[in-house]
Amino acid sequence: MTNKKGMTRRRLVQGSLGVAALSATGGLLATSTPVQTEGPFFPIRPQPDTDADMTLIEGHTEHALGEVVEISGRVLDEDGNPLGNALVDVWQANVHGRYSHEADPNPAPLDENFQGWAQLKTDAEGRYRVKTIKPGAYPVMDGWSRPPHIHFKVARRGFHELTTQMYFAGDPLNDADRLLQSVPESERGMLVVDFRSSPENDAKHGEFHLIMRRA
Repeated sequence: MTNKKGMTRRRLVQGSLGVAALSATGGLLATSTPVQTEGPFFPIRPQPDTDADMTLIEGHTEHALGEVVEISGRVLDEDGNPLGNALVDVWQANVHGRYSHEADPNPAPLDENFQGWAQLKTDAEGRYRVKTIKPGAYPVMDGWSRPPHIHFKVARRGFHELTTQMYFAGDPLNDADRLLQSVPESERGMLVVDFRSSPENDAKHGEFHLIMRRA
């Protein structure tokens, strides 16, 4: 799919889903994506730009600080069928680990050029794509800092709303994160994404598939 900032449409290749795997016929051998807490920083104020490029706010000339990454994936049911027209909310902290939210007590600086929140619709094949930056870690309490992560909330008529979080493979804070480690080990890999260099541009690309349960 293409947005107004020119991100190119690309067919998703079949890949790892942790313990889940897409078969040659598109069938899925998995339960739904593990649920994670929404957290206290879901956006509550409307903002003028919620498109799929979170690195550049409409009307701004400066891009967001941080390492640019692209995430694509498909929203599927538990049988591997694509779910078109699903609403996908994506939100996260900026490169300093701070959310643009009045309730965030983190004294780290805001980034006035980071969009921080996107609202997407999947296409007929259940595909979505978003361009953003790798968020920073931030402290929760003594002995616990949240690793870089991105929040996802998916809604589609006829299915249970799915709220979860995506993590970056290889980050050392993953092994000590209480939320990620609360997920059964056999399902944890569904939330951890390996980002690789993309032949299309300089941004690293990762695939994050979201599997919903029927209501």
